[in-house]
Amino acid sequence: MRPGDFHEFTRRRPFAPYRLSTTEGRTCEIRHPDQVIVLRSRVVVAAGGENGVPDHLEHIALLQVVRTEELE
Repeated sequence: MRPGDFHEFTRRRPFAPYRLSTTEGRTCEIRHPDQVIVLRSRVVVAAGGENGVPDHLEHIALLQVVRTEELE
């Protein structure tokens, strides 16, 4: 995927939560636009935690992302 693809998902108004899947079979759910930082070659996702407060960061290479899908 390209950085622009993630910007498109993240900047939608109104924001629609989405899930990304990687070649390794990992998935990350993006439920808020502030939860993801898009860089040139990777995305950084704030993940885990409770009550909307993440406890770690997931670094995912854009080349590893195989699919994004909206959550219901």
